[in-house]
Amino acid sequence: MNIASKYDPASVEDKWYSYWLEQGFFRSTPDDREPYCIVIPPPNVTGVLHMGHMLNNTLQDVLIRRARMQGKNALWVPGTDHASIATEARVVSKLAEEGIKKTDLSREEFIEHAWDWTHKHGGIILEQLKKLGASCDWDRTCFTMDESLSESVIQVFVDLFNKGLIYRGVRMVNWDPQALTAVSDEEVYHKEVQSHLYYVRYRVEGEDDYITIATTRPETILGDTAVCVHPEDERFAKFHGKKVLVPLVNRPVPIIVDEYVDREFGTGALKITPAHDINDYELGIRHNLDSIDIFNHDGTLNEAAQILVGEDRFKARELIVPELKKAGNLVKSEDYINKVGYSERTDAVIEPKLSLQWFLKMKELGGPALEHVMNDDVQLQPSKFKNTYRHWMENVKDWCISRQLWWGHRIPAWFYGEGPKDYVVAATEAQALKLAQDISGNAALKAEDLRQDEDVLDTWFSSWLWPISVFDGIRHPDNEDINYYYPTNDLVTAPDILFFWVARMIIAGYEYRNEKPFDTVYLTGMVRDHKRRKMSKSLGNSPDPIELMKKYSADGVRVGMLLCAPAGNDLLFNEALTEQGRNFSNKIWNAFRLIQGWEVDADLEQPAHSAEAVQWFEAQTNRAFINTEDQFKKYRVSDALMIVYKLFWDEFSSWYLETIKPAYEKPIDALTYERTIGFIDQLLHMLHPFMPFITEEIWQLISERKSGESLMVSPMPAPKGYNDELVDQFEDLKQVVTTIRSIRKENNIAPKETLSLMVRSASGIAYHKHLEPVIKKLAKLGEVEVISGEPEGAISFIVRNVEYFVPVGTMVNAQEEMAKLEEELKYTRGFLNSVQKKMSNERFVQNAPAAVVEKEKQKMADAYGKIAVLEAQIQKLKAQA
Repeated sequence: MNIASKYDPASVEDKWYSYWLEQGFFRSTPDDREPYCIVIPPPNVTGVLHMGHMLNNTLQDVLIRRARMQGKNALWVPGTDHASIATEARVVSKLAEEGIKKTDLSREEFIEHAWDWTHKHGGIILEQLKKLGASCDWDRTCFTMDESLSESVIQVFVDLFNKGLIYRGVRMVNWDPQALTAVSDEEVYHKEVQSHLYYVRYRVEGEDDYITIATTRPETILGDTAVCVHPEDERFAKFHGKKVLVPLVNRPVPIIVDEYVDREFGTGALKITPAHDINDYELGIRHNLDSIDIFNHDGTLNEAAQILVGEDRFKARELIVPELKKAGNLVKSEDYINKVGYSERTDAVIEPKLSLQWFLKMKELGGPALEHVMNDDVQLQPSKFKNTYRHWMENVKDWCISRQLWWGHRIPAWFYGEGPKDYVVAATEAQALKLAQDISGNAALKAEDLRQDEDVLDTWFSSWLWPISVFDGIRHPDNEDINYYYPTNDLVTAPDILFFWVARMIIAGYEYRNEKPFDTVYLTGMVRDHKRRKMSKSLGNSPDPIELMKKYSADGVRVGMLLCAPAGNDLLFNEALTEQGRNFSNKIWNAFRLIQGWEVDADLEQPAHSAEAVQWFEAQTNRAFINTEDQFKKYRVSDALMIVYKLFWDEFSSWYLETIKPAYEKPIDALTYERTIGFIDQLLHMLHPFMPFITEEIWQLISERKSGESLMVSPMPAPKGYNDELVDQFEDLKQVVTTIRSIRKENNIAPKETLSLMVRSASGIAYHKHLEPVIKKLAKLGEVEVISGEPEGAISFIVRNVEYFVPVGTMVNAQEEMAKLEEELKYTRGFLNSVQKKMSNERFVQNAPAAVVEKEKQKMADAYGKIAVLEAQIQKLKAQA
């Protein structure tokens, strides 16, 4: 077989991905097997692959490939999200480049442009995922604006409205002046900014007296409708029941009292602007205050402000300060750090604003979603996120579900009159007309008399149905797919959308299926750079994943991402790790080439060292397999990879192959060769979920395969029991070999020169005679002799209380040897001390598993024995000196 000297990932990746697609290995339909299902967190349709996607989708592919090899009917559903705000912003920007304003177009014309954009850019990210090796069932690709999914969204809206859970009302919302839409609380992030605190005095009406307030937003003074003080604050008792004049506009407003006021903040008196602050809004309702909205949708001041009309809010802040000073109202200003809310979508400063919006009552819906996460029916991995989840669910507010956009699912509400309640909610216009006629009593109403609500639904209102709607479970709740695949198994996502998406999916699952949407939520960390900064294009610290895969291979990047991706903790990305992943691929390839290059002699008897190595590596592999399974159960995917990585790199390549490798230009016996190919096969199965491409390539080469065969659908080997004692004995052997090699190096003894070894084992301590052939092979030894006396002219060392002596004649320096022994004695005493401290801790002894306590006892006994041997050797050297 002619095998390339260098692994060529580019050709291999394209070849095998095409083969997997042609063979339909990613497809899944219901059958009698156990299902295993993951639904992809749908990326924005406008998006391209970034490092967060790489981590998230690598983890999903590892889980889905592993399940497929375990014989489960594995399905990974792909798809994209229509991303109302992001997509509309892209389309508006594209139109602006063409000299077209959104306002110049009808809604229908704009939607046509949006669809054109989506069709042009929508498939990019999914095609990029294929380069990563994502084994999704592409025939099931969904888009949140697909007809079936859109109908599901509308059906749910109508249902929740009819249940009294959706309502329309004027509420304080988070207004994004750049996107010109409301956004939910979860779409707002806060950061500390350097600001100013302005002290402004308000004249008491009819008196020559003032009340001074402190504010960071002097421009909103123009919308003030009260000043509030604490009822028990004696400084302001004389002002109770009076009025003050709003600076610059001289509007009389009442002085009210409320315990909400923090007497320690500022001056202890607050300006109240119900239209532009959520807390002021609540006070306004409580005290029946007027509400004056002074801002246009784009953040400029409107006519209600009376002055600075048309100015941007931040410009107005600059301009109003000198005006207040000139009018004698500005007392002073000082530097101040405060938290400001920003839109996650546009990065614009959020403006609290009273607005007529649609809301969903969340308290009424959220009960089961809280209960089933707290009782672990739905498991969060890692579980530390349960407290965060509980806090959010216990303090959940009504969800503002309307957005002032055109791209998205249009709210199915139709207005038939001018009154605030003159509307109906229905799935279609025809149904709406019938309802409107019935409710209004006007049978003469026509379709053209109806006006559909201009707003669309929050994008999350479609994606919260994702695990149900991708199987058409809203429109057809008893279909074969939904009954077979739902609930799904694992959801892999980031903690930052735990509430945006995960909690809401759980809510929808219990509302529409009376069942959880998934068993487990695997929460990944955020991908950050080595300075712990979030990856972003603006910082220039986010590498292009496609370029990374070209440079280091898809397998290399997958391994690199996983090597630093503990669940729930941020991933500090370092390109050196992807290089390590590529190097691992090369290591696998070179090991395979080495084995394939050996000549096999069927008549050759298996050497003793090879027989021992085969038994040991079989035990080592089974132990690694069992440990890997345990890590997967705990969702420690990185740890699972590291076990297999070390098994191949350290145990297989460094120790096993070195032991069985035939002498130069000599053949290998058939039995050892067959077992080695068997081990390669097992290792490829274990590695395949992590590294699908190189493992498929080698698996196809190690044996003759038929068309339609593939490692990805080859059953994962079942774990077997193993001889733990043999594994431990081989660890002792490694120490012996490593020490002898060090002695060679330190004493300038040529690697080709054969050494002899003497072994002295105390009574009751076994020397592993059966591993002697392996020690001879790896340490290049001639004679190994078990002794009881004291050899002369030998360098000694100890492994698990067995003494080993390497005769080197006059080359032994007694002083140097004594220094080494004393250093080792010092270390061993320190080690013993640490174990003794642990064993003297009653809590540890009582609570630790019995096996762990027993292991610590054994460590203590071994240390005592080693100390005794070391002390005896030091005394002997002193006597010789």
